[in-house]
Amino acid sequence: MLHFSTSRTATSQSRNSVGTMKSVTSIAELRAARAKLPETVGLVPTMGFLHEGHLSLVRRARSECACVVVSIFVNPSQFSPSEDLEAYPRDTPRDLSLLEAEGVDLVWMPDAAVMYPPGYQTWVDVKEVTQPLEGGMRPGHFRGVATVVAKLFNAVQPQKAYFGQKDAQQVVVIQQMRRDLNFPLEVVVVPTAREADGLAMSSRNVYLDSEERIAATVLFNALNAAKDAHLAGERDAEKLRQIMEDTINAEPLAKLQYLSCAHPETLQELEKVETGALLSMAVFLGKTRLIDNLVLKE
Repeated sequence: MLHFSTSRTATSQSRNSVGTMKSVTSIAELRAARAKLPETVGLVPTMGFLHEGHLSLVRRARSECACVVVSIFVNPSQFSPSEDLEAYPRDTPRDLSLLEAEGVDLVWMPDAAVMYPPGYQTWVDVKEVTQPLEGGMRPGHFRGVATVVAKLFNAVQPQKAYFGQKDAQQVVVIQQMRRDLNFPLEVVVVPTAREADGLAMSSRNVYLDSEERIAATVLFNALNAAKDAHLAGERDAEKLRQIMEDTINAEPLAKLQYLSCAHPETLQELEKVETGALLSMAVFLGKTRLIDNLVLKE
């Protein structure tokens, strides 16, 4: 892991505290601004509509890097035809205000024409780890994710990139892509940011009505029920899956889409938990689809 002196980081924080954050839209502007930034650069990719989860990534990057770049891009290629791209929540002025307050150096806000210009033909297709879980429910999703993240890595040239554990499969896919394509950077995984009652922070939480919001804690409750059983000695993966399923099914407003107890790197379903596991699930509360996960460690 790379380390930097407190004086260098403090200088960057002081420089940003007086409101010198720069925002750009084109690749040419990005490269010109990036060339002036001191190393090491930390990148936080986002789709905007920022919440405390995003800001926890920014703060981690701020603490470890000389400067921080945040991208805001609602990536159309990771939305399936059944998902409403235009309905995805957006609030750019608020996002920029939050990022400036966190001492971000540079914000890149490309539009779709910048990222996918006319005649665009090149895609990054990670194979085995994109097939189960989210990949099975959202065909093509991870091709869009891997492609846009590769483009972000290439354009920004960071030494570190920050992602949340909440999107656990996304992290696995990006780590695989990083290794396979030899990106010279470190992927830093930051723990899931949660509300006081355990609900994982998500831009989609705004769609929950008051009853659904209360019921949404069932995801974290189900994960913790399986974790408690594991701590008590349960190693049968199917029994852990059944504990999660029973917990979800006990909530009338929750509709389970999938749940998993899988190897944390290959994402293949386990029979026995011997060296740790990734518990994960997708659940509908009304029309809102939520995901959550928890890593079991031996």
